[in-house]
Amino acid sequence: MMYTYFEKAGRVNTEAALKIAFKAFKERGLKHIVIASTFGDTGLKAAELFAGKEANLVVVTHNVGFREPGKIEITQEMRAKIESLGAKVYTGTMVLRNIGTAIRELQQYSQQDLIANTLRLFGQGIKVCVEIALMACDAGLVPPEDVITVAGTARGADTVAIIKAMPSNKLFNLKVREILAKPRDW
Repeated sequence: MMYTYFEKAGRVNTEAALKIAFKAFKERGLKHIVIASTFGDTGLKAAELFAGKEANLVVVTHNVGFREPGKIEITQEMRAKIESLGAKVYTGTMVLRNIGTAIRELQQYSQQDLIANTLRLFGQGIKVCVEIALMACDAGLVPPEDVITVAGTARGADTVAIIKAMPSNKLFNLKVREILAKPRDW
């Protein structure tokens, strides 16, 4: 499989990133796909692409309260559309943005920030790919094995990676096997 480097980050790469993920699904025999989707647009496109295939598609959203306490960006209508196509939608605690974020607000530093910022050296999408693999495994929605992950920078998708998922308490056993697509700049 050829690796893709997008010239710039962002949602302009969404369709190409999803096609790369679908190609990996068909060629590699990997059945678990984990997609980051804040508002559900990318999740819906992925659900449409994988509908009727023997895929375990998990769409991971922001946690409730990410931007405002008690609020979530994805609507119930969007969640229902995605689920009607056979995908699962998961909303849970974001592994690299949990209690450590509260600690940072008081102490100006947390260990999770160090991990998140180190992953961001490879791009925001890689950080999110790792995070959603951990979250989906924590929830029991994917097993601790190789999964296809898709994430992005801001909105849309621009990063595709094959990751050996692990639960978050086994973070350092997770393996980023391959980066199939990512932006050259972010």
